Amino acid sequence: MKLALLSDVHSNLHALQACLSHARGHGAQQFAFLGDLVGYGAQPAEVLDCIMALEAEGAWVLRGNHEELALAPPGAVQQMGDIGAAWTSQQLSPAQRSWLAALPLTRALETVLLVHASVNDPARWRYVDSPQAATASLDAAREWPQARYVFGGHVHAQTLYYRGAVGQLMPFQPQAGVAIPVPRHRHWLATVGSVGQPRDGNPQAMYALFDRDAALLTFHRVHYDHAAAADAIRRAGLPEFFASRLELGR
Repeated sequence: MKLALLSDVHSNLHALQACLSHARGHGAQQFAFLGDLVGYGAQPAEVLDCIMALEAEGAWVLRGNHEELALAPPGAVQQMGDIGAAWTSQQLSPAQRSWLAALPLTRALETVLLVHASVNDPARWRYVDSPQAATASLDAAREWPQARYVFGGHVHAQTLYYRGAVGQLMPFQPQAGVAIPVPRHRHWLATVGSVGQPRDGNPQAMYALFDRDAALLTFHRVHYDHAAAADAIRRAGLPEFFASRLELGR
C-alpha cells in the first residue's frame, strides 16, 4: 500500500491539487495530511473542503499549530503571521471550524506514527530540525512499541533520520524522486516538507510517498502554478511577503 504524506499545505490550493494529482499518478492509495492545512495562503476554505472530502473517503488528517491560530487568532497583531491568522479565521465556516477543532495531534497506524511537529509533547510544536530534536521525537515514539516510522512536517524541509546499529541517530539527505529503502528493523523519522510553502529556494511543492509493502520512501518535488497562487494572495489583500515567498520558494 502506498501512502502519500502531505504537510503544511498552508491554504495553497494550487499546490495541493498538483501534489494530489502527482501522488495518484504514482500509485498512492491512501492519503495522510500532517497539519498546517491553513495559514498564509488565499484559499483556506477551498483547501479544507478538499481535505474534508478526502477524509470522508478515508484520508487521515492531523491538526497543526496554524489550525490553532485560525481557531483562536491573537487579539493584537505582533507579527505578520497574526494578520494571516485573523484573515483565515474569517474565511472559515462553522462546520470547518468544528472539524479543525476535533482533529487529533497524532495518529498511530500499525508501524507508522503521524505527527505535525515532534512526538515529544506534540502540542508544544517543537521543530524537528536537528539530530538532537529528531532523537527526542523518536525517543518519545517508544510509547507506541509497534512504531518503526515517524512522519511529520512543520519544518518545511525534507529530511530523514534513522537509528544505526548501536542506537546512534544517523542523518540521510534524500534526493527528490529517488526511492530510499527504509527496512522495518530500524527506526526512521522523516519530515516530508511543505506542500504549500517551500522555503529552500525552490518553489516546487513537496510531499513524500511511502510504500509500506516494499519499505521504500520517496521524497517528491512537484511543479505547480506558484504565480497563480501568489496572485490569489495579492487579490485577497494579504501581505505581499506571503505572495513573494511562494514565487521565491523562501
